[in-house]
Amino acid sequence: MSLRLRLVALLIGIFALGEWMVVRVVLAEVRPRYLESMEESLVDASRLLAAMLETQLRDGALDVASLRKADAAARREMFFAQIYSLQKTQIDLRVYVTDAAGRVVFDSDGGRAEGADYSKWRDVRLTLQGEYGARATEVEPGDPESLMLYIAAPIRHRGDIVGALSVGKPTRAIGGLVASAQRRLLYYAVGGGLGVLLVLLLTAHWVIVPIERLTEYARAVRDGRPAVLPPLPGRTLRVLGNAFAEMRESLEGRQHLERTTQALAHGIKAPLAAVRGAAELLGEEMPLEERRRFVENLRAESGRIEQIVERLLRLTALEARGALQTRERIDLGRLADQTAETFRTPAEMAGVELRLECAPVVVCGDRQLLQEALANLIQNAVEFSPRGCAVVIGVHAEDGQACVTVADGGPGVPEYALPRVFERFYSLERPSSGRKSTGLGLSLVREIIHLHGGEVTLENRREGGALATLRLPVA
Repeated sequence: MSLRLRLVALLIGIFALGEWMVVRVVLAEVRPRYLESMEESLVDASRLLAAMLETQLRDGALDVASLRKADAAARREMFFAQIYSLQKTQIDLRVYVTDAAGRVVFDSDGGRAEGADYSKWRDVRLTLQGEYGARATEVEPGDPESLMLYIAAPIRHRGDIVGALSVGKPTRAIGGLVASAQRRLLYYAVGGGLGVLLVLLLTAHWVIVPIERLTEYARAVRDGRPAVLPPLPGRTLRVLGNAFAEMRESLEGRQHLERTTQALAHGIKAPLAAVRGAAELLGEEMPLEERRRFVENLRAESGRIEQIVERLLRLTALEARGALQTRERIDLGRLADQTAETFRTPAEMAGVELRLECAPVVVCGDRQLLQEALANLIQNAVEFSPRGCAVVIGVHAEDGQACVTVADGGPGVPEYALPRVFERFYSLERPSSGRKSTGLGLSLVREIIHLHGGEVTLENRREGGALATLRLPVA
């Protein structure tokens, strides 16, 4: 699993666990908070009604006639109240009054409990003892929805408690309010949670992208591809990126020296052997004609050594650059036309036609280097094309890239050689002369195109011949 997927999975897991715990706790706390609010209101109501009864005491005796009359009038009156999601059309309070012994003298529930002994009920007992009296009772045992909450207040006469007034209210009415509040909380929790999750994912993306860029840079260094250290946020990542760049420079310096030494030794081994053999033979007696042939061979092989050294030094300098030193806007079609003109005479002498199909496509780069790359491809195409064939040079734009194609009419590249054509010193015999080149031309082309942020490929055409393709970013 990638680092991105691991981090995203971890963040989603932490978020889901935290969201579940928070939502669970908050939803569980809704009903108790409603009950607390209800209890607080019942305390006020009981105290107020008890105070009213205290004003109507007769020599310390309870007089509930006015309370009974007021209760009957209130219950007869029709009303409608819309309390958020709750519709209320009748009074659901129950009020009962007990004397000092705990016997009920008034019950708003049709008087059904009048005369009953409530002295053992918690709300009455504690209140008559001068404490805070409250109780919660299920009207239907086992059914939490039938819960009734009772709060009692003392009725006093000259400092003595002569009775208790208890106000009860069913909690069933708040069930709808609790459910509505829980739904709203759940919606808000999910909406806010998704927002937080989005922020977490964006944060993960912000953290992972620089690491992925740095990883791609490291892979480019590993594969020997040109790469520029990407911009990295934060001091830690910048220090890490700079360490990678310094390591790359150190390793490339050592590897570059080793590769150059090995390549030079490999490249000049064959021509030096030819020079040594010719020199040994020239020390012996031989006909003048053979001596002239060996001298000519010495000149050719020494020229080849010189060409190998020059091209290898050129390639080494390009590899050491790492980036272009100069950039300018270049019409690639016009540059291809100008480069082809320099090969017009050699092509005519070889019996090969140069044909151009170039559109104006602008790129940014080093004009001299791009011209050198084009010249290598055109020279190869001319050398591998038999007499009477044509070399077609094309320039066009495709998918936001500038494409340069050089197609020849030769025998094509053998299948075994296709993977190796861009290797140093790998060369195939020219059909016309049977000789090989230095094997550095296509390596130079690849290095030049890589410096420009492009790619080069060489493949065989179905109709015969080889096709070299350069792809560069359009300016």
